[in-house]
Amino acid sequence: MKKQKRVLVTILNWGLGHATRCIPIIKKLQEYGLEVVLASDGRSARLLKKECPNLELIEFPSYNIRYSTNNMVLNIAYQIPKILMTIWKENQFVQKLVEKEQIDIIISDNRYGCKSKSTKNIFITHQLNIIVPFKPLERLVNKINHFLINRFDECWVPDFEGEKSLAGKLSKRGKIKNVKYLGPLSRLEIVNADPKYDIIAVISGPEPQRTKFEKGIIGELKSTQLKSLVVQGKANEMNQFQLSKKIEVVSFLDSSQLSKAIQSSEIVICRSGYSSIMDLIKLKKKAILVPTPGQTEQEYLALRLQEKRQFCVQQQATFTLKKGLKEIENYSANLGLADGFNPINEVISSLVNQKFKKHLA
Repeated sequence: MKKQKRVLVTILNWGLGHATRCIPIIKKLQEYGLEVVLASDGRSARLLKKECPNLELIEFPSYNIRYSTNNMVLNIAYQIPKILMTIWKENQFVQKLVEKEQIDIIISDNRYGCKSKSTKNIFITHQLNIIVPFKPLERLVNKINHFLINRFDECWVPDFEGEKSLAGKLSKRGKIKNVKYLGPLSRLEIVNADPKYDIIAVISGPEPQRTKFEKGIIGELKSTQLKSLVVQGKANEMNQFQLSKKIEVVSFLDSSQLSKAIQSSEIVICRSGYSSIMDLIKLKKKAILVPTPGQTEQEYLALRLQEKRQFCVQQQATFTLKKGLKEIENYSANLGLADGFNPINEVISSLVNQKFKKHLA
């Protein structure tokens, strides 16, 4: 009997989007008979424990990225030494882990240090090209980004290539080698749900902007008589309470609960993070997107999808629910994507065959 190949899936804890989009990949790996070990930290690790309780989860070195200002360049610039040190730490950590856990394949979602000479190494990202406000710096940043990604055997992109791309220029392959497009990924499932809420607000993102976003949304909801649900995105808590007669608050919902809650709501308010957008596209839900201040990726995605008349967009500092509700009728999240078109099956099938052949040699 052939030994099951062991896959280490390492996931960046930078908002919950990296973890949520990896859940469909994890499930697909298991469907194809691969044994999965998870590694992450912080809120992402807690989410993965709830969503994949039967899998081994290893705590990894944390980046502890914070957005203290609305300037993306400054936010990252002063944290570069810490980021580089964490990349080095996670690389040292993964070398020991590969031997201890007998890992055959590493799949890393945006953790540049998670690779080994003794494994097949796969990098997951939708940002093949990073947007930086200062163009000369952007060229340098992307030169480094491309160099680091090309050190992996393959790069998996959760998007379609070409005209149907959700991420636009972010996911264009350019100079990246061995790119494979998985198609958009969502942990959420389409279910039958009776109407219950006028609005669901799904709060996410790094602190302190997550808390600011939550407070602003709740303040706006209090000024209306709309029945609303606020999901705080706190995977380490299990609180649920009525903030007012019309506003319900819950700390966290798992995939099944969130799928039902979103589909029982008329309108979604959330960040314009890429994973949130993939969820909305799958469920074909009307939404008001609010980019995290200082995150150029979210700002680009929000503007792109607003111009394509798919989602209404507002800025956090000037968010007005009344205006958003008036404008949202002019937008539609329905891309007309063909149901069942799922490139991820072909990509993982190819991975299984490649890996077994390699180890039999």
